[in-house]
Amino acid sequence: MASSLLSIILLGVSGLVLFLYAVSRLALALRHVAGERVKSVLDRFTKTVPMAILTGTVVTTLLDSSSVVIILAIALVSAGALPFRNSLGVVLGANIGTTISSQLFAFDLGQYAVVAMLPGLLLLTLSKKRQGRTIGRALFCFGLLFFSLYLIGEAVSPLKDYRGVQAWLLKLESPVRGAGAGALLTLIIQSSSATLGMVIKLAAKGLLTLPAGIAVMLGAELGTCSDTLLATIGRGRAALKTGLFHLSFNLISITIGLLLIAPFTALVVRLAGHADVARQIAHAHVLFNVAGVLLFAPLLPLCQRMLDAWLPEEEPVKSLVVQAAQPA
Repeated sequence: MASSLLSIILLGVSGLVLFLYAVSRLALALRHVAGERVKSVLDRFTKTVPMAILTGTVVTTLLDSSSVVIILAIALVSAGALPFRNSLGVVLGANIGTTISSQLFAFDLGQYAVVAMLPGLLLLTLSKKRQGRTIGRALFCFGLLFFSLYLIGEAVSPLKDYRGVQAWLLKLESPVRGAGAGALLTLIIQSSSATLGMVIKLAAKGLLTLPAGIAVMLGAELGTCSDTLLATIGRGRAALKTGLFHLSFNLISITIGLLLIAPFTALVVRLAGHADVARQIAHAHVLFNVAGVLLFAPLLPLCQRMLDAWLPEEEPVKSLVVQAAQPA
């Protein structure tokens, strides 16, 4: 039994490593394909709150990473290329865009991964142009993403025979415990997508219930704030305010979600109909994030004023020197 459990762990960890590699390389390849156009889009189409939310949603869907989009917004705010107030809508939109991944993960596409991996590999190795190789890398990593999830699913399937594992997973139905596990796991592996992918695969194999899956999903939303907060270090107060808004948005949304987890779960079951648990968790992810955005969108001007009052912009040193040099 020990050797069998070790094999499950090794295979599962191998799938997780492949997933994290695919996510990072896919985001990098997509950023290379998009190039400076992403920065131009964020600058041009974020003048109003609805447009900023829509832009954040679309860009996150294309880049397949809310963290990348929010970190990019923080960098642009720090450089003065994106006003702080415009970045708030982008943050909200990124939280909607990231739900597209969970919808895709709920499909069992792992066995068809070669459809994307093979042409991607051919482009990567045979293309003489950098753009072609970059597109090939993106295709290959997209296929690898689903293959790695398939690998994780196959690895955890035998865990149904281990009562100790089943008992521990059932404990995740406790909202606080489940959210804590989701936040800790996301903090360790630095990918909420990986956490959600594993949750969905565990649910698909009958190892995780809907309440436990929703609790872990809520925790993953909090864990993803760590890398965006790190991105604000040394970037000035405007960038820090964007990172703090992301943290505050997630903290408040998650707190409300945990307090209302029972009626929220019942609503998901009612809306999802006869869908399996994996699909229900994916729907819950969309419903929770969209509800959070609808709640916060009208409050963005208030959030901006509060953050501006708490962290006012520093007066440029040059102007202080000029004032000091002027005669009284």
